[in-house]
Amino acid sequence: MSTSSVPRFFVGVPLQSDDVITLPDEVTRHVQVLRLQAGDAIALFNGDGGEYRAEIVGVERRAATVRIGAFRDVEAEPPYRLTLAQGIAGSDKMDWLIEKAVELGASGFAPLTTARGVVRLSGERAQKRHAHWQRIVQAACEQCGRNRLPDVAPSREIGAWLDALPATPADGELRLLLSPRASIAFAALPHTPPAGEVILLIGPEGGLSPNEEDAAVARGFTSIGLGPRVLRTETAGIAVLAALAGRWGGW
Repeated sequence: MSTSSVPRFFVGVPLQSDDVITLPDEVTRHVQVLRLQAGDAIALFNGDGGEYRAEIVGVERRAATVRIGAFRDVEAEPPYRLTLAQGIAGSDKMDWLIEKAVELGASGFAPLTTARGVVRLSGERAQKRHAHWQRIVQAACEQCGRNRLPDVAPSREIGAWLDALPATPADGELRLLLSPRASIAFAALPHTPPAGEVILLIGPEGGLSPNEEDAAVARGFTSIGLGPRVLRTETAGIAVLAALAGRWGGW
């Protein structure tokens, strides 16, 4: 039986064939919710790449143990690396956006506080939101079959984030900014993926301010447009990720 047809779980611990391990509490609760029992097959991955077939040995009230089986060197990554730098959206839009971006192959997220954003995160609240987004990434990887966890950076103010980038893009790196003042259309992008990382910068609900856009362009970003229609922030990123997947072989 393929591991794609059995429940998949992320476990943030080293895995090795033939070991018997106790699953983390959160995974144990998921196993119980699914009513899995001894003898049932599952798949485990820890984010380092590949996955392991495993068999449940026992399920108790507060613990579940499994025997780790054969390793499968399988991946579901696109042939490019893309970091989504997203102005933090309000309500549950950011959660939805991160989940769908994982499914579409994003390899990293940089949540940004911007001038027009409605969400301000700091201190303990920022830490809790960061941990929440990491859990969303893990659950999305479980669902979509990815065995490498996209990175979620701590939220930062956009100016500080831009200042931390090298002044000019590295060889093969592509920095893109979605903007209604775009200098080029999406269709002008290359038809093959760049050799380096892609960074896609998108504003929050109100978009980036002109000063923020100018600062991004000064840092090597190329502004691109998506046509005559104005897309919501949570739609724009997903639309670009899907279009790039079709253009660069990410499907």
